[in-house]
Amino acid sequence: MISRRRFLQGLGLATLGALSAPAYAVGIEPFRLRVQRYHLTPPHWPKDLKLRAALIADPHICDPWMGLDRVRSIVAQTNALKPDIILMLGDYVASHKWQYAPIPPQAWADLFAEFSAPLGTHAILGNHDWWDDHEAQKAGGGETKYGRALIRAGIPLYQNRAVRLEKDGKAFWLAGLEDQIALAPFRKYKRQRWQGLDDLPATLAQVTDDAPILLMAHEPDIIGEVPARVSLTVSGHTHGGQINVFGYKPAYSKKHHKTPVYGHIVETEGTTLMRHVGLSTEPRHMIVSGGLGCSILPVRFGVPPEITMVHLGESGGLTTA
Repeated sequence: MISRRRFLQGLGLATLGALSAPAYAVGIEPFRLRVQRYHLTPPHWPKDLKLRAALIADPHICDPWMGLDRVRSIVAQTNALKPDIILMLGDYVASHKWQYAPIPPQAWADLFAEFSAPLGTHAILGNHDWWDDHEAQKAGGGETKYGRALIRAGIPLYQNRAVRLEKDGKAFWLAGLEDQIALAPFRKYKRQRWQGLDDLPATLAQVTDDAPILLMAHEPDIIGEVPARVSLTVSGHTHGGQINVFGYKPAYSKKHHKTPVYGHIVETEGTTLMRHVGLSTEPRHMIVSGGLGCSILPVRFGVPPEITMVHLGESGGLTTA
């Protein structure tokens, strides 16, 4: 039989646990930072082409959760990792109401301009960078104020384009897609459904030789359309689920999402077209970063913010620091 004292002690511990978990999820984990490393040589990527890519995904900049001082610290810590190239994967703005006054986009874009890598910093936009710009939503395309801030800061913006780069005399292509759910349904704009501005065929048509391709795409669901010609796709968007309780991710159930929400993913089912005609294709590889910030609510649990380092042309799997 449990004594009254034991019962009260247990009740107290349970209550403390129930209170401390939300406090940790709001006040501690969103401010942590780790380095998540992936070492791989995906198909069509030469083993002698060593490339260290830092992925910066989903900062969702706002006070007090991701203020300018924290952005400045992330930039410094990324530079200290000495990447060859820095890839910014979108969702720079926070659209949720749990923040102070918005931070001007040029303020954080100018901080991102302090990233340092021999092959430069390259960026795509995310869905929130489109959704939060009412003029861009009205126009149904073109520029966003967040994209303009990045360009003014000297950071190349990829909106369905590919460029050829070289590392140690060996070429590769860097391609970047525009967002796949950029335009929200608006009755007054006569838009009845979500619309993407991505154009994968036109982007890959810009590749003019057989050098390997590294593809930036904000939402990872695009992997079902990516051909095996692309060596690796890198994405963000999911925040790793943002909440992960012993494998349960309430924000990203398997029922509503076609691909896993985090980590090194190997897609083996073939593209939509290939599946339709009953043919198989080579596996396609994707890295989905856990990202840096928060969306909807300023909460993270079991998925700490991360700088993601991808070491191409290497082996060794996953390491965390």
